[in-house]
This record gives sequence, C-alpha cells and structure tokens, in this order.
Amino acid sequence: MDITADAAGPPPGGYAAARTRLLRQETPSGPGRRAALARLTDDWLAALFTTSAADAVTRNGTPADPPPGGPRAPRPAPRRGAALVAVGGYGRGELSPRSDLDLLLLHDETVDPKAVAALADGIWYPVWDLGLALDHSVRTTAQARTTAREDLKVQLGLLDARHIAGDPSLTTALRTAVLADWRNQAPKRLPELRALGDERARRHGELQFLLEPDLKEAHGGLRDLTALRAVAASWLADAPREGLAEARTRLLDTRDTLHLATGRATDRLALQEQDQVAADLGLADADALLRRVYEAARTVAYADDVTWREVGRVLRARSARSGLRGLLTGGRPGRGRTPGTSGDTAERTPLAEGVVEQDGEAVLARAARPQQDPVLPLRAAAAAAQAGLPLSPHAVRRLATAARPLPVPWPAEAREQFVTLLGAGPPTVGVWEALEAEGLITRLLPDWERVRCRPQRNAVHRWTVDRHCVETAVRAGALSRRVGRPDLLLVAALLHDIGKGWPGDHSTTGEVIARDVAARIGFGPADTGTVAALVRHHLLLVETATRRDLDDPATVQKVADAVGDPETLGLLHALTEADALATGPAAWSAWRASLVTDLVRRVTDVLTGEPPRQPDDSGPSAAAAPGQRRLAAEALRTGGPVLSLSPGTPEGAPVGGEPEPVGVELHIAVPERAGLLPAAAGVLALHRLAVRSADLRLLEPDAGRAGEEEEADGPVLLLSWRVAAEYGSLPDAARLRADLLRALDGSLDITARLAEREAAYPRRHGVRPPPPRVTVAPAASRHATVLEVRAQDAPGLLHRIGRALEAAGVRLRSAHISTLGANAVDAFYLTGTDGAPLPGSRAAEVARAVQSALG
Repeated sequence: MDITADAAGPPPGGYAAARTRLLRQETPSGPGRRAALARLTDDWLAALFTTSAADAVTRNGTPADPPPGGPRAPRPAPRRGAALVAVGGYGRGELSPRSDLDLLLLHDETVDPKAVAALADGIWYPVWDLGLALDHSVRTTAQARTTAREDLKVQLGLLDARHIAGDPSLTTALRTAVLADWRNQAPKRLPELRALGDERARRHGELQFLLEPDLKEAHGGLRDLTALRAVAASWLADAPREGLAEARTRLLDTRDTLHLATGRATDRLALQEQDQVAADLGLADADALLRRVYEAARTVAYADDVTWREVGRVLRARSARSGLRGLLTGGRPGRGRTPGTSGDTAERTPLAEGVVEQDGEAVLARAARPQQDPVLPLRAAAAAAQAGLPLSPHAVRRLATAARPLPVPWPAEAREQFVTLLGAGPPTVGVWEALEAEGLITRLLPDWERVRCRPQRNAVHRWTVDRHCVETAVRAGALSRRVGRPDLLLVAALLHDIGKGWPGDHSTTGEVIARDVAARIGFGPADTGTVAALVRHHLLLVETATRRDLDDPATVQKVADAVGDPETLGLLHALTEADALATGPAAWSAWRASLVTDLVRRVTDVLTGEPPRQPDDSGPSAAAAPGQRRLAAEALRTGGPVLSLSPGTPEGAPVGGEPEPVGVELHIAVPERAGLLPAAAGVLALHRLAVRSADLRLLEPDAGRAGEEEEADGPVLLLSWRVAAEYGSLPDAARLRADLLRALDGSLDITARLAEREAAYPRRHGVRPPPPRVTVAPAASRHATVLEVRAQDAPGLLHRIGRALEAAGVRLRSAHISTLGANAVDAFYLTGTDGAPLPGSRAAEVARAVQSALG
C-alpha cells in the first residue's frame, strides 16, 4: 500500500467540532462512545498521515541539479515503508475525553530520514494545535524491539499496537515480533511486571478501600487490567474472566465522566467531584458511585492475585524442569525447586475430609462430591485458612456450581467450620475473598449483600463495611483466649456492623439481623440472644468510657444493666477492642484501652457484688443418665473400661424439618485410676477422632451401681465424648477399647506414637496462633479449684493437659471440654488428695505446669 493512499474520515479542520459534538451528547459514558471517539480520531489521524505523506513526497521529490549527460529523476518518498500505529490505551480503543494519544510512527530502514521527519511533523503539530496530549515516537521495527527490551512500559504499550494508516505489513510485522519477544522473555519480564504492580499498590493503596481512589494506579485499577492482558499474551497464565469485562467498563465509564466533569486528565476520584460524577452516571449518590467502583476494583484485584499466584506456580515448575534437565545432562540443578511442581510427583496432602493441599493451594480431593456434601464449601474454606493456604479458584468455582445449599438451621459441623474459618487469623481474609468472588458468601449469608463493598465516609475507617467486619473477626481471633465462648465472639465480630446496610441506627437494626443470622447458622436461643446483645451494644463500652464520668455510679450501673452478666461483659470487652483495632490506627490507643478496661473492672464489681447462685456440677451428686449409670455399674463389675458408641444427639431446636445427628457420642466408664484422661484422650487422637465436646465426672459407688447388691470397689470415672472422624470413617468400639487397655497398662506409648505421626505428617499452620492461656477461676466452685484452659485445638492437646495434671498430683473431679471452631475451651475441677480445693499457691503452681506443658 502506498503511504499516500487516500483515507476516509472528516477533514482535519472538522475533527475538533465533531469531537466536541460527540462528547456533549446526552448519551452517558460507555464502550460505544469510547469506540466512536477512537474511530473519529483514527479517521482524522489517517487523513493527516495521507496529507503529510503527500507533502513529504512533494518536498523531497524536487528535481536536483541535473547531472552531466541528462536530467536526474526525482527522489520520492517510498511508496511502502511507513505506518501510523496506535499503542497503549489508544491501541486498545480505551480513549477517554482527556486521554493521551499514544502514537508510534513506524518506518523501515529504506525510508529517507527527511521524509520521515516531514511526515511526523505533519501529524504531531496538528495534534498539538488542538491542545491534545500526545505521547509519540518514531522508530523502525528493530528500534522499537530494542527499546521494548530495555523499557518494560514500552513493551506493554506495544502489545496493544493497532494499525491506523500507512503500510499495514509493518504494523503486522511489529506485532508479531513484539509478541514473540514477550513470550520468549516472559520468565524474566513477568517478575518485573509483578514488581511494578506491587510498587504501585504500596504507593497508591487498594482502590476498593480508598475514599479518593486513583482509578488507574491503585491496586485493582486500570493498570492492573493492562497487566492481566499482558500475562494472558505471554501464554503462561490467564486471569479469571468472570466479571472482568464489566469491571473494566465500569472503571472506564467512571474515568470518562470524571474527565468531562473536571475538564482535566485526572484519574483520582476526589471527594468534591464524586457527587457530580455520580449524577452524570445516573447514580443515586456518591456512595452508590463508590460502591460501584469498589465492586469493580474487587473483581480486578481478586483476578490479579489469582493470576500472579498461577504465574508463580508456572515459573517454579519451569525452574524445576530446568534443574532436572541440568541434573540429567551433568549440569548444575536448578535452584528454587519446590515440592508439588512439575518435575516432582505432585503431592496431595490431606487437610480435611474432601480437601487436600496441592501446589501450594487448597483443592478438592479427587473423591470429593460437592453435590452430596453441603458442608464442603465451609470445610474447604476452614481447612485452607487454618493451613494458611489460598483456596484454589477452580475449587471455589466447582463448589459454587455443584454444592447443595445448607439446610436451615445449619448442621453443627457447618457452624463449627464457619467459626474455624473466622478464627484462622489473617489468612481468613484471602479465603473469604475467594468465596465472595464466586457468590458463596451471599449464598450462605443473604444479609451480607447489604454491606458488601459499602463505603464508610469516615477518615478513621480504613476498610469498607464488609471488609471491616472480616478484619474485626480476624482481630477477635487473637483475643479469643480472653473469653469463655470464642465462637460467639467471632460470630458477633463478623456481624457487629451488619446493620449499616439498612436505614436507622445500625446497632439497633444489626441486633435484629444478627439474631436471625445466628439462628440461621444453628445457634440455640440463649447463644442467639448473646450474639444479638453483643451486636446491639458493641459501641457501649468505648462510648461510655470516653464520654461519661466513670466515677458516677449511675454510669456504671447503666452498663451493668445493659450487659447483664460477667460472661457477656468479657465478650463485649474483647469485641470492643477487636472492632477498634480493625477500624484503623486512630480508633485505638493506650488511653482508650485503659478507660475501657477501667469501666469493665467497675462493671464487673457491680455484676459480681453478691455470691453467684449457680449450681455446682462438680460434686459427686451430679446426675448421670440411666444408660451412663449402667455403664458405670458394668465397669465396677468387670474392673476394666466399658465403651459404647451411639449417634450424636441433635444440637439446638429444629427450625423446619428434623435436625441431623452431630458426630458420634462415645461413653467410657472406668473404675477411678490415675492416668485415665491422658490415656483416653491419646487413644482418640491416635484414631484421628476430633473431640467436639467432652464431659468427665466422678460417680460415687451408690450413683454408679444404680442399686445393685454387690459392694462397690470405689468411684467410677465416666467420660462422655462427642467425636467426629477427621478423615474417613469411625473405628469400632472394640478397637478403641483394646488400645485404651494397652495405654492404661503401659504397652502402648501414646506420647511416642503421636510424636512419630507429627514428625511424619506435620500440621501446617498459616499464622502462629495466640499462645495458650491457663488460669484459675476464682470463686467458681465451693468444692473444687477450677482450672480454665484456652488454647488452639490440635491432635493430642487434651492428652498433654491430662499428663500435666497427672504429673502435678491433683485429683480430677470433673472436666468440661468444648471445641469451638479452632479453639479449645476447657474447665477442670481439681482437688488435692484430701478432696479439698487447692490452696491458692498450689493452684497457681498447677496452672503454671499445664501452661508449660502446652508451650
């Protein structure tokens, strides 16, 4: 094609008027208007190219002085050998009203430099004359490739090269060469591209949480969309496509409207511009605008995170294969080889039933059947968060499409897995985002939609409402050792601001929603009431402590009346701190913490002003069910352990339909003897049985024999467990009894066996959990010393506690074991060998011994 060929389009003088008319149309910003602006600009530039090329021919074709012997032919500009190419955002057709025109004048080596310069002048000057921003360059194909190798940003722009005018073969050759270079250099260039994105995120923040976001540079913005296109062009990985096109459109529409509203080439959505931009986009208000932008940014940010994780996996696999080839050929093996990549046999390490770890992600096991296991999404999420692993996007997508909805109320396992997910620490955030990206969160909690991506126009808050709620749960997990019911704390932390999606006071509205949600996920009436009260009063302590006179008895009494009991007060104290820490640095300080602590101390004094009137269930008269009494009688008759296994009884009252059994109930009766608790707990751990709850009580002969004639030989220890298999099916009672007998007679070394298994299959933890906490509960019982243990649940935990108590030489009258999500909350009623409560110093010594045993 001759570079002087004609081009369609408006004459140069008419472009400005046509452009103004297009941008002043009442049609809102959108792909159609951007495409029309790009076409209009293409036609104008093509006409400029044609006119300038003709002028160049005229200027450079003037006959020179004729040589001796005859006239010399004119030197025209080449008929083929130059092209005008759009690159970058203009190359993609993403032309906003104030966007730069990114142009490359491409030519081959045969073109006269003077002709190229004249051609460039004929294009650049008319653009400048109209006041349009121009980013231009003039290069040969070889020069363009060299510059791209030296400058990553230039290479990214050339990936979107699009022909406008001139010789199309030049543009095609450039695109082909640049793409080939990019794919060949991808192992080197992609880490550089990732580093650029990380630096932008550090400088500009997360778009989805900023009150004045930069639509282009912040993480989740337009720059990241360009990077995702570049990754896809490398053929090494591809971004999740779901929602990306719509996210791009929303961000570009917002930028277009911002350009027109301000008359400037700005990408920062400043507060003072948001109302106008929202109105121009036909949105209700600035909050609706921000929520729309946040939703788009969240989609982009999630795709960005997933894509770069996949890039890392692929590059590690290539490195491993390269190292293997070097080893086989006598070369040096590659470095950075990791298990689970290509070059190694892909390992699949079990994490939970139906969930395994592979290639650094939590994925579904081959035998997993989501359509038959409605709890699997929560189990997979909890397992991933506990292990500090990302949840595979493919697994999440499969769970979203195949898993059946949970029944309402949720079965106990679903509630436990949900609590475990919330209490897993910072990894909870990434797993939560993965579930949310596929719509699983709003399926589990329909009320969540009201707070999803909802902005908070408060400089103190650093997160949107939904992310703040998740961050509060993460902070609450670190405080779980301070409370007796960490499960209620975690759920209340997640729901404390749920009312912000509705009109009115969010605490009052949130109380109603929290009550419904707590019942939905399977809590009983009493626990549901506690969660609702925590949500209702989550601001009570900090507002009272900082705004009222704590020396006024009426202030303290009002808080005491609202809270009602010491346990709820302790939960509210932890929730208050978690909420403040998750809000931002300005929301919590040593001063505020001291005021709240002082208030809590005063309210506690009021609530415990009189001796507690609650039954003491630690004594020998504690009731036992008829079946348990029969077990105790059989244990006395045989002198050995008696076991029974039965389906677990339902937890909570059913709400429509029959409740499902929870796990299995295991009852063990043994004549009182030393070492029973650590032995029994160790045997359960060896058989991979997770203890959900347990109760141990000491039955005196008359209670245990239920009226039989024989003389009793002594008291009976009755252990009632609610257990569930970590993997596979439950063992039978005979095997459990045989191993328990071996543990009691010393032929089975449980401690050594557990240590061997831990060494062979170490448990992976994403985040170091809070340290265990062992305390003596003052005045909790008239007949025994109560030792409270709060720790991270783990196989063998109860075995270690039992061994520590045995070594301390105390008598165990009863124990009450609870596993709440990932937290063990245990209470042990202890006496000395004389049957009396332990003296204060002795109780403290035992507590220290147990604490030391737990690390």
